[in-house]
Amino acid sequence: MITLYTYAQSGNCHKVRLFLGLLGLAFEARELNLAQGEHKTEEMLALNPFGQVPVLSDGEKTFSDSQAILVYLARRYGADHWLPLDPEGLAKVTRWLAAAAGEVQYGPAAARVAVIFRGEAPSDDARTRTTRLLQAMSRTLALGEWLAGDQPTIADVAVFPYLSVAHHGLIDLSPFPRVRDWLARVAALPGFVPMPELTPAFADRLATVQAAQTIKAA
Repeated sequence: MITLYTYAQSGNCHKVRLFLGLLGLAFEARELNLAQGEHKTEEMLALNPFGQVPVLSDGEKTFSDSQAILVYLARRYGADHWLPLDPEGLAKVTRWLAAAAGEVQYGPAAARVAVIFRGEAPSDDARTRTTRLLQAMSRTLALGEWLAGDQPTIADVAVFPYLSVAHHGLIDLSPFPRVRDWLARVAALPGFVPMPELTPAFADRLATVQAAQTIKAA
């Protein structure tokens, strides 16, 4: 039995939920209250000493870090196209897994955290990093439909969640049609699972920051 320790509003957790859906795998979700520190309990630290989610248990095996979990699921349960083993294909996927942990995390993910968790406008750094990421993705997607090959891979799964809700961080994707088309292709995959709706508190913060930015621009 697969168990996923998760937090619904986390894009890193969602990429695992998404991939489980794409693979058609049944699992038990254990939602943790991060505000109450449930990810830092002794039980959770025994599963992941970094005290972070997601954590995935599959029988007696336990894995943490969203990218690492995607790799495990791809090799354990997925078709070969999700994680190619040829040197070129594997290198391409790994590059975008690194981007998911770097450029995505410090770009659109950071912008979203600023808006819905702190009620602040995104920093110039988060906006700049996001633009660079979107430009790099656009150049890559000009060569094909997917980020790391001619079929979807875990590279697409890893990058998707925070860009699918880029508007939560006041990020405008309209100048990047290739990225928007790619998002639509991922959303059309069998078994697709969308990011959850914002909680009322997070939605209120988003509306407040949006209103403040509109007034500032006027």
